[in-house]
Amino acid sequence: MKQFIKSLLPPIVLHVFQKYRKRHYGWFGNYKNWQEAQNASTGYSTDELLQKVRASLLMVKKGEAVYERDSVLFDAIQYSWPLLSALMYAAAQSHGALHVMDFGGSLGSTYFQNKKFLDGLSDVSWNIVEQTHFVDIGRKEFEDDRLKFYDDIRSCVEAKKPNILVLSSVLQYMEKPYAVLDALLKYAFEIIIIDRTPFSVLGDDTIKLQIVPPSIYNASYPCWFFDFNKLTSYFEKQYKLIEVFNAIDGKNQDYEFKGFIMKKIQNV
Repeated sequence: MKQFIKSLLPPIVLHVFQKYRKRHYGWFGNYKNWQEAQNASTGYSTDELLQKVRASLLMVKKGEAVYERDSVLFDAIQYSWPLLSALMYAAAQSHGALHVMDFGGSLGSTYFQNKKFLDGLSDVSWNIVEQTHFVDIGRKEFEDDRLKFYDDIRSCVEAKKPNILVLSSVLQYMEKPYAVLDALLKYAFEIIIIDRTPFSVLGDDTIKLQIVPPSIYNASYPCWFFDFNKLTSYFEKQYKLIEVFNAIDGKNQDYEFKGFIMKKIQNV
């Protein structure tokens, strides 16, 4: 019946309908501050999200699924090749040693995404700094000799002395992202890799409301869209920008998801 009705509608009507339907989720509005966007959001169940990610990544860990991103399972790994290249570049400069701090790294999504290539290195530690409830599950069900979980930056640095910092799809969900960067940059990582981060094509840092597709989970929450020049220049006293790349999340007329790779300037 749906197909029959669809066949009777003019193309322009279908186009309008599909466009409207798609806009039930995504990024909306321009909010004055984080609190205003927070007030407009429904929030989300932390436990629901954690359990969805846990269930999906356990399937990946056991070999029952290939790849997980944002709790969703995929039939094939969708690599961020620039991120992987940066990891291999960093390892090459350290004679095969790669010690990563994955800040906001969930239960190991990026680690498992790239595990096939990490397994070829002689010395790897992947260390995730996350919220306590993620760390508890991570230590119980995912941690091993190479994958570790910490609930604060300092304990991770003291235990593993990571030389690579990965920030993938995390800065935009911090209420005060520049304060977070201040805390991280004190540790002078050799390489910083930022991936899956949204930038406004209009310039200026802005705050939008992200509505998650209900097929993933029911939630909405604030999300930063950064001014690209402002964010990259935040590192310029300590780091050289090596490369900029398009992230797998795509773009539209208002925003684009990007990543970039930075290397510490010597003697700084």
